[in-house]
Amino acid sequence: MTRPVLEPLSPDFFDPDCPVPTIPVLGGRKWSWRIMRCLEGGPRRFSELRVPLVGITSKVLAESLRAMEQDGAVSRTEYDENPPRVEYALTPLGRTLLEPMDALCDWSRRNLAGLLEAREAYERDEAGRNG
Repeated sequence: MTRPVLEPLSPDFFDPDCPVPTIPVLGGRKWSWRIMRCLEGGPRRFSELRVPLVGITSKVLAESLRAMEQDGAVSRTEYDENPPRVEYALTPLGRTLLEPMDALCDWSRRNLAGLLEAREAYERDEAGRNG
């Protein structure tokens, strides 16, 4: 079987107008998608978010929420109460990410076994080459 001759890749292969690299909320931050899932059902307080996000520190959660707020995916509402109360919620923009997240989760469920098998095979091949 002959391999088709492909054109070489050019330095301007990626569309300079494509904004994907500038959208860190799409997964560039470790906790973003998990936080969004926690907020999917409605507004939550900081302490409520800590419960399912096992392993996240208060500092990282605060930084993640702040960055997501900066990106327009999360809103922060302060209530003038005693004691003070703050809630976080997905914005309409943040909600637009739920459908792509669902699609990626579905893909992961269908393909995780194959992906893990490929990784194991690669590691075995690497160990055989290096060992």
